[in-house]
Amino acid sequence: PFVNGMAKALTAIDARALTNIRLHHGDAIELLAWLPASALTRVDLLYPDPWPKRRHWKRRFVQDKSVQAIARVLKPGGEFRFASDISDYTAWTLVRLLRAKDFIWPAERADDWRRPWPGFDSTRYELKAKREGRQTCYLTFRKR
Repeated sequence: PFVNGMAKALTAIDARALTNIRLHHGDAIELLAWLPASALTRVDLLYPDPWPKRRHWKRRFVQDKSVQAIARVLKPGGEFRFASDISDYTAWTLVRLLRAKDFIWPAERADDWRRPWPGFDSTRYELKAKREGRQTCYLTFRKR
């Protein structure tokens, strides 16, 4: 699946002559398990499937186990960034990251969650959310 998305990503990487990007065509949990400890400085999770029905919440990417896996592959001081236009999933993520011993939430102002990260390019999901009147939440967590 996601062949078109991978093709678009490869085209963009080639057009910008980027050399510091690697793509993985598979389950991100498997990739996190494969990576060595402290291998990454940042992990971005942008507009993940919210699985809105209660019986499907177990399928959400953000779970205690995935938070632990992300913490393992991040260097100390590394960032986990999360963006979603689904407030319920944002709250779900905030709860799991705040109770994780490996992360801190370095928000400085009450409206930090409203501001995109510096240099962040909007995704098509963000543009769709704006058209439909939904506010995106941008969360940043830092590994201790």
